[in-house]
Amino acid sequence: MKKAWMRFLGYVITFMTIFTGVVGITINFRPLYVFDITYLKIPETVGLSKTVVLENFQKLMNFLNFFWVKELKTPDFPMSEAGYGHFVDVKQLFILDYVVFLLLVIPCFYFLRKMIQTGQKWRLNSFFKKAALIPLLLGGVMALGFNTFFVAFHQLFFSNDDWLFDPRTDPIILALPEEFFMHSFILAFVLLEGVFLLGLFLTRDKKALKN
Repeated sequence: MKKAWMRFLGYVITFMTIFTGVVGITINFRPLYVFDITYLKIPETVGLSKTVVLENFQKLMNFLNFFWVKELKTPDFPMSEAGYGHFVDVKQLFILDYVVFLLLVIPCFYFLRKMIQTGQKWRLNSFFKKAALIPLLLGGVMALGFNTFFVAFHQLFFSNDDWLFDPRTDPIILALPEEFFMHSFILAFVLLEGVFLLGLFLTRDKKALKN
């Protein structure tokens, strides 16, 4: 029974390591925003050049990513108190994601190594097979209506309504359209599914047939 619980804990650690790693990659995947600036015609929407939009976006990302950056300054996008407060909340989630990943990545490595060394690749194969269903399910829910999914996401992770930006007081929301966040979620689900499928492939062996 104790070994079963230890394995379960190992599976949770593995999933959370992969999940937080994928989130970290996605939120810092600058090429996606560079692509969307042109694809979504963001400069035309905000009345600024692509270079200026990117400079403000980078200042925002620096604030969200680095705990030592204490002030958010987007010179070309004035911000309300509520808007600023939302980005403070987002920063806390970013830092939490990085902390969880750094805390779990080494235990995850040792768990996977032990499972392989003790001839339990077939158990990992079963884990990855089940885990691969999660991005598909989430993607399916998102496909039913992204706006509903987006609202539910914010209601789950934020305890206030500061994320409901008013373009008149927080014009930065025009530079961060909903379509960009949809593309970010798609990227995250694709990466997550890709990692699980890779894990499924790498753990294939004859013992996998037992499950």
